[in-house]
Amino acid sequence: MATNELVAFRERWEQELKGRREENRLVRSPSSSSRDDPGRSGLRDGKPSLKLEDPGCSEKEGIICGRTASAEVEDQPQYVSIAHSLLDGRTSPLLDRIEKERTNRKRLYHKMSNMCTSSLQRQPQRKVKKEEELVDQLIQDLNEVNDIPFFDVELPYELALKIFQYLNCAELGRCAQVSRAWRVLAEDGVLWFRLCQREGYHQDASVSNSPCWKSTLRDCRSAARSVRSNWKNRVGSVSQLQFELGKILCSVSSCDNFVLAGYTSGDVRLWDTLHWDSTSSYLKSNSLSANTHPRPHVSHVQINSAVAAASYEDGCVDLWSTETGGEPIHHYQIAGRIQALGLSPDSPVLVSATGSNVRLDSANDCGYWRTVCETRLPKTVDSLTLVPNRVDQSPMVVLAAGEDVYLLNPQEEEPRTLHSVYGHPVTCLDASDTLAAFGVKRTGWAMHDGGNKIHVYSLETGKPAVCVGSSPGDFTCINLRDSPPHLLVCGNKDRRVRVFDLRSGSSVVSLYAHHLGVTSVQADEWKIVSGGGEGLVCVWEMRMGTKLWEMHNRHPVRHLRFNANTLLTANIPDDKSPRGACITDDDLTAHRRHRGVICHYDFSEDALSQDHVLPICRSDYIDSYGYNYNINLTVPYDRLSGSQPSH
Repeated sequence: MATNELVAFRERWEQELKGRREENRLVRSPSSSSRDDPGRSGLRDGKPSLKLEDPGCSEKEGIICGRTASAEVEDQPQYVSIAHSLLDGRTSPLLDRIEKERTNRKRLYHKMSNMCTSSLQRQPQRKVKKEEELVDQLIQDLNEVNDIPFFDVELPYELALKIFQYLNCAELGRCAQVSRAWRVLAEDGVLWFRLCQREGYHQDASVSNSPCWKSTLRDCRSAARSVRSNWKNRVGSVSQLQFELGKILCSVSSCDNFVLAGYTSGDVRLWDTLHWDSTSSYLKSNSLSANTHPRPHVSHVQINSAVAAASYEDGCVDLWSTETGGEPIHHYQIAGRIQALGLSPDSPVLVSATGSNVRLDSANDCGYWRTVCETRLPKTVDSLTLVPNRVDQSPMVVLAAGEDVYLLNPQEEEPRTLHSVYGHPVTCLDASDTLAAFGVKRTGWAMHDGGNKIHVYSLETGKPAVCVGSSPGDFTCINLRDSPPHLLVCGNKDRRVRVFDLRSGSSVVSLYAHHLGVTSVQADEWKIVSGGGEGLVCVWEMRMGTKLWEMHNRHPVRHLRFNANTLLTANIPDDKSPRGACITDDDLTAHRRHRGVICHYDFSEDALSQDHVLPICRSDYIDSYGYNYNINLTVPYDRLSGSQPSH
């Protein structure tokens, strides 16, 4: 359409609209001639019309007149109303309605504001914090807007319980102070039972085992605080796991309340620390080792909650049940000396290494043991460990052989190589359910590239996760399995105990501990326990880095394991045939000094009785086996309770 035609169309459109307006005006306001002629006042073109401005018209009649007029306007064509809107500058015919809604909302808002202001003025003035005033104002506004008060809104009990289960103890206590309904929810036994299990108490219990789980959790926390105080102040009892004379301690292993020890006589002893009234269980060896004279020494022992294993110098391996003891339930022999023996901490899986040969045995659902995997590595195996927490999965073994670290999985054809660097032998090894950590020694040309390291690899991907260390001494022990999350504790020949943060790769704690090197170490959330080659056991506070107390024995600490209440240490001599250690020798003191010792420390409250004294402190000096012992090292009043003797 041309420009001139558009202008002409707009002019005609405006004239038509003006004419329509004039007609409407004439309809609503009759002419003066019609006023003079009453017969024509109600008629126009043969149609009746109403006079809106008539003063004699009543209010009700005016409303009727307005409705009639509006009805006449609505009878107009739709395009006429749209045109009116466009010409008046309005973008939509609904603009009037929108403005009306806005006006109503503003009126309602001002009304609510006036009500809130009046209610606040009626309340007494209090000196409260600004945050509390805002919260009170919010709740009051919600109560005025809603018909139901905010704290009286009722939810289904199961839904409310589902919401409350994400709160901790302090938050549940605050919620219990809100209302009676919230108090019933906050004191539900299911919530406190889950809190109790979340904090590590009564993992195997059910909801019906305790009438009040809130009180149970309070008692557990109180006992935990008491035990922690006993740890710090060295309050508790100590017991030595004694064995007959003529035997030198070779290897010790512990799990939960079980302690397993092997001796040079070929005997294997099992203790249950929960039942001190019973003597140690004698585990019979296989007929081949029992009939050999002299009987071979026990080289390694391992134990978990279900089975105990021991290997001998002649290559035999015996496996017993911790419940029945007695005869072995599984036995096999390998040609050669067994260098390493491993037992899974949570499943019936046993692995042994002789030279470069590795054998993996496991029990099926019926309890029958069978060989799952046999493989041969290029080098002699120095150490191995089983990956924990794989009860429903295939077992995995991490092996160290010279400078190489392998990951053995029976479902794979060949062992996978995790780490291999020429001239960097592996000195120690440990593994958790997701990571494997091992210390690497720098020798020769590699001594100038930063020192010894600890490499951490991911077991899922087989890729290196982090590398920490740079120590001048060799790393001798690593504890990754029992360490707190994201932390690794290790010992070194440079006499220091170190804790590393695996997320940043930095050292968190460094303690100067043992002057003959660290041989064993373990840590939890707040303490570190370390053992050294000089026979010293030290307990450290991790956050402050200070030593709480120490205990000394003659031989190096080869085994160290603790839980919340107990600590077990084993001092194993390096020389298995010391001079004067035979029972036929005259000097029995030499035998006691060289045989090794197993100490069990109990820090629970129930163990605080006068009978828990070192065996030598209970001696009456009449028995022949204690006549020549160094009595001055331990006097009867030098208990574990922290009181030091006065010399």
